[in-house]
Amino acid sequence: MVQLRLPANSRITNGRTWNQRREDGRWTEMRVYRWIPGEHRQPQLDTYWIDMDQCGPMVLDALIKIKNEIDPTLVFRRSCREGVCGSCSMNMNGDNGLACLEPLEKFGGKLTVYPLPHMHIIRDLVPDLSHFFRQYEAMEPWLQTKEPEPDQEWLQSPEDRERLNGLYECILCACCSAACPSYWWNSARFLGPAVLLQAARWVEDSRDQTTDDRLDRVSEPMGAYGCRQILNCAKVCPKGLNPAKAIAMLRQRLIERQSG
Repeated sequence: MVQLRLPANSRITNGRTWNQRREDGRWTEMRVYRWIPGEHRQPQLDTYWIDMDQCGPMVLDALIKIKNEIDPTLVFRRSCREGVCGSCSMNMNGDNGLACLEPLEKFGGKLTVYPLPHMHIIRDLVPDLSHFFRQYEAMEPWLQTKEPEPDQEWLQSPEDRERLNGLYECILCACCSAACPSYWWNSARFLGPAVLLQAARWVEDSRDQTTDDRLDRVSEPMGAYGCRQILNCAKVCPKGLNPAKAIAMLRQRLIERQSG
């Protein structure tokens, strides 16, 4: 996918107001980031008024209403609408999250929606996640074994299975990586909290037999040691996970391997 960049020294300007608030109803003012390559020289914030009595309860419902009834040119990602796929990750009033899980009422009648910060933008609320998923692919996120496959299944004790709690639930929404100052500073080299959490998920899996190879991939200065434990990742994760804790776990594994 082509990497798109905003114009140098770009500034967000006030854009178009698409509809007006009426006297009746409960209204939310939504200001939505718009940038269309080849049409918008600078990004802008367009304003839409949403009658909450005529709309679903979540931010994603409001965006779908805008696209269906007010402005069909608005572009955003969405799929499951249940907080499972991670497609509708974006920045709402300064916090990253999933639009399908954020209630409109939470924002008190005024909401500003941006794409995930510090990423290349394809259009409007759609960031380019190509680099993010290339980093994920580099972790080889699948079970790897050296022994022949068993006749029925790879057995795992309840205790070993419990070690995966807080790791396997990641939905790759990129909210944590987009909130990480270390990733903002050097996303070309630093793997980011989401990818490192995925690495920890396979390192901790008792069935996987390539632990040393996986640890080698995260042993570089911009691997597990690139994290500064700022904990933005834990704050914004919509699944309540703690990538910083998983990264500390990887560091502990690296130290034990070196000393042992």
